[in-house]
Amino acid sequence: MKKSKYIYLIALLPFVVLALLYELLPLATVIIRSFQPDEGVGFTLENYVTIFSKLLYQKAILNSLKISLVSAAAGIVIAFLGARAAHRHQGKLNNVFLTVLNMVSNFAGIPLAFAYMILLGNAGIVVNIGKELGISFLSNYNLYTMNGMSMIYVYFQIPLSTLLLIPAFDGIQKQWKEACMLLGGSPGTFWRSIGIPVLMPTILSTFSVLFANALAAYATIYALMMDNIALLPVQIAGSFTGEVKMRAGLGGALSVVMMALMVIMILITNMLSKRFQKGVRR
Repeated sequence: MKKSKYIYLIALLPFVVLALLYELLPLATVIIRSFQPDEGVGFTLENYVTIFSKLLYQKAILNSLKISLVSAAAGIVIAFLGARAAHRHQGKLNNVFLTVLNMVSNFAGIPLAFAYMILLGNAGIVVNIGKELGISFLSNYNLYTMNGMSMIYVYFQIPLSTLLLIPAFDGIQKQWKEACMLLGGSPGTFWRSIGIPVLMPTILSTFSVLFANALAAYATIYALMMDNIALLPVQIAGSFTGEVKMRAGLGGALSVVMMALMVIMILITNMLSKRFQKGVRR
């Protein structure tokens, strides 16, 4: 028994080393660097003072929060409907649906940016069709704004959230639906009183994943806007790759703020999830 235990520990060792070198050590370095001046010597809170006092960084935090919350909420709603449909209709069509989801969930970054430029850019196909047909909301669509880019965020949130929600629907028992119908409840009553409360812990967990996914998204937005938008990932990258001066301390502090926002969202969703679980048990 002891021998097999040691074998498992030895097998686990490479993963521990990888986690230490590529996750824990860089994380500790970023946190330490955030409390140092750009010269890298001494201790200072100047980087955090700069973030919370300078309008550019305040706006970057607010914009990132706004677009992350909106895209995560929209993605969850659409994914819920898609996951429910996939759960109800098993068969070949469902397999095709899952295949497409897996494919589009990997379509992100620079290729996604170019696809949206071709479709909804200033001279995009859909925009030109809108101009020809006199459809104002298409002809006047401006991809290069916060509202315009929200559609991009929602796009890459939908396949990920759908894939995460589909397994949760297996926990919905047919007997629950039948019991609800026998007691005079409608399908809407079932989902409001039974289905959604049962799924809520998974929905909240998925929401936190989507929030973190949107908060850290960088490649697609940078390919579209370069440095011409105030978002946390863009400002972090600019701190480390600035043409005039690299500000590693400020970049580290911005990274810590981003991680703190993710942790806060995870704590909130975990707290709400526990409350829903207690309510369902009762």
